[in-house]
Amino acid sequence: MRILTKADLTDILYGCAILGTGGGGELDEGFDYINKALAAGKTFKLVSVDEVPAGSMICTPYMLGALSSMSDEQEQAYRRLPQSGEPAIMTAYKRLLDYTGEQFYGTICCELGGSNTAISFYVAAMADGYIIDADPAGRAVPEITHSTYYFNGLPAAPVVTANEFGECFVLENIVDDQRAEQVVRALSMVSRNDIAAIDHAMPIEQVKDAVIKGSISMALEVGQAYRLAREQGLDVATQVAQHGGGYVAFRGEVCNFEFATEDGFTIGSIGIAGTDDFAGSRYQIEVKNENLVARLNGEVDVTIPDLICCLDVDSGQPVTNPNVTMGANLAIVVLPAPKEFTTEKGLQAFGPRYVGLTQAYQPAVARHFRVSSPVTND
Repeated sequence: MRILTKADLTDILYGCAILGTGGGGELDEGFDYINKALAAGKTFKLVSVDEVPAGSMICTPYMLGALSSMSDEQEQAYRRLPQSGEPAIMTAYKRLLDYTGEQFYGTICCELGGSNTAISFYVAAMADGYIIDADPAGRAVPEITHSTYYFNGLPAAPVVTANEFGECFVLENIVDDQRAEQVVRALSMVSRNDIAAIDHAMPIEQVKDAVIKGSISMALEVGQAYRLAREQGLDVATQVAQHGGGYVAFRGEVCNFEFATEDGFTIGSIGIAGTDDFAGSRYQIEVKNENLVARLNGEVDVTIPDLICCLDVDSGQPVTNPNVTMGANLAIVVLPAPKEFTTEKGLQAFGPRYVGLTQAYQPAVARHFRVSSPVTND
């Protein structure tokens, strides 16, 4: 068991924001949750999956919704509703305790992201529980079905949800994660496109072999590399790529972008005009909450489940959607997909077909190093 310091937590959240591929929530929201728990005198305790005592109950808390802002007209519809006065995720957690009658040992994050990881940490800390060093995504993902829970056939239900207005919904008899995605997304769309949810409440034995182990430690390592690169004046993108086992795919300036909220998701694209070694080329990233496809000069270059990570070279900050500005100087780092997502089940749920492509998945990192490595003769 490891007690996470404020420095550790900072590195983890930055690592998660990078690995979140544009999604997973905003860093400032994540730090707000962390600071609230620290101010309450709470401790963040990280344990490996294998350290969790047999029979212990765990759960997965998260926020689900769109990332883009609502119009004034849309916001007006919610102004008459009262605010609950507590974080929606704690409303959901208290209801989960009442509903199940269980005590929970700790939480597993639903994904890696600047806010969603912190929310899971927050629930564990406030409940004097433990953070499990694992998650079911190894990145941020748009839907509940993009999860090793789903690949392994684990039931999400009961799902307990709550919104900022104090409204709480318990979802029973949900047939599978696909249906859970539809129902929770619908609740989010009538909850100002943002709803807290807790699912996969079950004994550790049911989930320990259905998650990506060590993912929080991985985020910590990436975050440390990111921080040290900034402190030492090194190229952040290169350092992140090296520590994450990937490569820098493109560098350039944002020349166009567009985002809109559709069916509870942030849909959009980012166009980048190449600079330096990439001058004369164009890169385009296609977004559904997260960065899902990258095209080089109109041709598909990288697809999910590989990680397409954007870094602002001038500020050194990871770029989250839809927070893009014209002329921003970006570096695109591509990291390998978690191996669990490259299986047949993983690619069926979150591979090229999910974004409407007919081509087979090609691991971008393996291709890059195969092409860039010189051929030698024995």
